[in-house]
Amino acid sequence: MLVSVWRYAHLALALVSSVFLLLLSITGVILAVDAVNEKIPSYRVEDIESMDLAQTISGLRKVYPEIIEIAVDHNQFVHIDAIDTGGNTIKGYINPKTGTFLGNEKGKTQFVQWTTALHRSLFLKETGRIVVGVVSFLLILITISGMVLIIKRQQGIRHFFAKINRDFFSQYFHVVSGRLFLLPILILALTGTYLFLVRIELLKKTNQQVEYPADIQPAEPLNMADFTLFQKTKLADIVKLEFPFMEGDPEEYYILKFKDRELTINQLNGTIHQEVKYPIAALAEQFSLDLHTGKTNAFWAIVLGLASLNIVFFIYTGFVITLKRTRTRIKNRYKPQEAEIIILFGTENGSTLFFANQIHRQLLADGKKSVLLGMDQYQIFPKATYLLLFTSTYGLGTAPSNAVQFEQKLMSYPQQQNVYFSVLGFGSKAYPDFCAYAHHIDALLENQTWACRLLAMHTVNDKNVGQLISWIHHWSEQTSIALASAPAVYSSKIVGLRKFKVISKSAISERNTTFMVLLKPLGKQKVQSGDLLAIYPDNDQRERFYSIGCKDGLIQLIVKLFPDGFGSGFLYRLEQDQIVRARVLANPSFHFPKEGKRIALIANGTGIAPFLGMIAENQTKVPVRLYAGFRNSNEIIASYISFAEEQIKLKKLEQFQLAFSREHNKQYVMELIHKDALYFVELLEQGGYIMLCGALRMQHDVERTLNNMLLEHSGKSIDLYKENGQILADCY
Repeated sequence: MLVSVWRYAHLALALVSSVFLLLLSITGVILAVDAVNEKIPSYRVEDIESMDLAQTISGLRKVYPEIIEIAVDHNQFVHIDAIDTGGNTIKGYINPKTGTFLGNEKGKTQFVQWTTALHRSLFLKETGRIVVGVVSFLLILITISGMVLIIKRQQGIRHFFAKINRDFFSQYFHVVSGRLFLLPILILALTGTYLFLVRIELLKKTNQQVEYPADIQPAEPLNMADFTLFQKTKLADIVKLEFPFMEGDPEEYYILKFKDRELTINQLNGTIHQEVKYPIAALAEQFSLDLHTGKTNAFWAIVLGLASLNIVFFIYTGFVITLKRTRTRIKNRYKPQEAEIIILFGTENGSTLFFANQIHRQLLADGKKSVLLGMDQYQIFPKATYLLLFTSTYGLGTAPSNAVQFEQKLMSYPQQQNVYFSVLGFGSKAYPDFCAYAHHIDALLENQTWACRLLAMHTVNDKNVGQLISWIHHWSEQTSIALASAPAVYSSKIVGLRKFKVISKSAISERNTTFMVLLKPLGKQKVQSGDLLAIYPDNDQRERFYSIGCKDGLIQLIVKLFPDGFGSGFLYRLEQDQIVRARVLANPSFHFPKEGKRIALIANGTGIAPFLGMIAENQTKVPVRLYAGFRNSNEIIASYISFAEEQIKLKKLEQFQLAFSREHNKQYVMELIHKDALYFVELLEQGGYIMLCGALRMQHDVERTLNNMLLEHSGKSIDLYKENGQILADCY
C-alpha cells in the first residue's frame, strides 16, 4: 500500500506541474548555456587572488586618472568605469595589473532577456512568480517521492545504486538518470523555492547598520595606497568599489561592497565611517541564486543544464511508463458478483496485464462471464468457478505495485464456494528471485480451504510466448474452454528495430562453445562499447541482450552457445551477409570512463566482449589492466591473448592476466585480484575505476574480495567507491 501511495503521489504531482516544469526546464537549459557562454572569452587574470586593493588602484591611476568605479564579477573579471589620460570614457573589462582594456561588457541578448523573464515569471509578473514558486516546491515533492520509490524498488537505501532491471528503455532511463541527477534537480527545486519566498517577502531582509566614531583628521591626508584597509583587502574579495564624486571633499566617501557587507570609507584617512552588514537571508539569497543559475562555475552550469534537460526526458519517460502500465484497455462486461471466471493480474510495467487481457478478451468473445481485475481488487466472488492469477515479481521477491494489499484481502475475504485456481508467474531467470512472489501466492492459495488447485504453478521466462501457450494448453484441457494457441495472438509489436548485416561468425569446437559475431549497422547507428544489443529470434516479445564491443565501426558480440539456447542458437545459425533486425540500447552507465587515470577491467566468460572494444578505443592510452576468468584455454582464448599482446604494444593496454578454473593449475579471477590487492586499493584511492562484466555470481565474489581488501588496507568499505561511481558493473 505504501509503495502505491508514493507512486500515485509522484504521478499526481507530475501531472499537475508537467506543463510548467516542461517550460521551466527548456528555459533553464537555455539559461545554463548562456551562463557558460558568458565566460567565453575569459577576461580573468592570473594571480588575482594575490593582488590587494591598494596596489591595484595605484597602478590603475596611472592609466585612468579619473575612476568612477571598479567591479569584480562572479567570473572574477575586473570591470572599470573611468576616464583615461586622453579624456575618453572607458567602460569594460581590464587587466587590473596593467590597466589594459580587454573588452566591452557583454550585455544579454534580447532572446536571453526574454527567456529569463519567461523563466522567472511566465510574463505574468507577480502571479507568474507565484506559479513558478509553487512549481518549484512541487518539484521538491516530486524529487522526494521519486527517491522514495527508487529506495522501495531497490529494497533499501543500501541498494540505491544497485543494478536496475531493464524492463524497457523508458523505465530504465527514468530510474538510472533519476538517480544520477537527483541531487542537482533537488538543488534546483530548493533554491528556486527559496528565491520565490524571498522575492514575495515571506523571508524578510533587514540590514544591520554600524556607525563608527569619527577619527581626528591627520595633519596631512594619507595617500590612498597607504590606507590600511585597502592594503589588507584582496581585489578578488570585493564586489565593487565606488570612488568619491569630489576628490578631497571630506563629505564624499569611498563605497566598498563585499558579498556580506558594505563599507563607507573616509577618502582622506581611510577609516571606516559606516558599515552595513547584510542579513543572513540576503546572503542565503545570493548563494541560492548562484546555485540556481550556475553563473559562478561553468562545470556546475553544465550540470544544471543537463539536469534541466533530463527533467524534459523525465516528463516524457514518466508518461511513457504510465501509458505502458495503463495502455491495455480492460473491458469488463460483467460485475465481479456475476463473473464465473476471475482473472487477477499483478503488474509493475504493464506486460503481465497485456497477457491477462488477451485471455480475458477471448473468454468474453466465447460468451464466458469473465472479469479482469488488479490483484488489489480482490473481493468476494459469489459465482466464481475459476480463479486465474497472473503476476510478476517486484524488486527482491515482493509484490508488484497493484498487488500490495492482495495478501491481506485474501485472508479477509474467503470465498463461500470451492474455486479452482491456477497461478501463472512472469519474470526473468536472469535474476535470483525469479517468480518468487508468484510462488508465494501459489502457496497461500493452496492453504485456503475453499481453493482447489487446477494446475501446478506455471512460470513464463522473459515473456516467452511458447511457455504461455504451454500453460494455455493445460488449462484448456482441464476446463474444456478453448483458447487460441497461435503465438501472434500474444505478441505485441516491437518498435525501434534496425537492420544489421552479418559480416562474419566464428565456429565452435569440442573445447570451445563460445563464438564471435561481427555485425555491420545499416544506416546511421550511434553505438559504443558497453551498450547492449537486443535481438528477437522469433520476432515476438522475447528479448535477448548481448553486451557490445565496437571494432572498426562494427558490432562485435561474444556468445556462448547453450544446448537449445534461444538467443545463442539464433545467433549461431546466422550466415555471412544475412540481414538481422535488432535494436541498440544505450548503456551510458557502463561506458569507458573518459576522465579515469587508471582503469581495471574484470570479466569472466563472454563478459569480456565490451572490454575488447573499450581497449581498442583507448585513444588517450589511459593505463588499463584486464583481468579475465575462463573455464578452459582454447582457440578463442588464444585470439584474446593475441589481441592483448597487440594492444600492449600500442600502449592501449598495460597488462592482461588470465585465470582458468578447469585447467590443471586451476585458478579463479578473484585470486588474481587478491594477488594485486595493493594495486586495486591504490587505484580506487587515487580516483581510478573498476569495471565488471560477466556473471552475477562473479560480480558478488569480486565485490566481496575487493571489500575485504579495502577494509584491510584502507579501512574503507567498497560502498564508498560505489557511491562515487568508481565501480561500474554490467552483469547478468
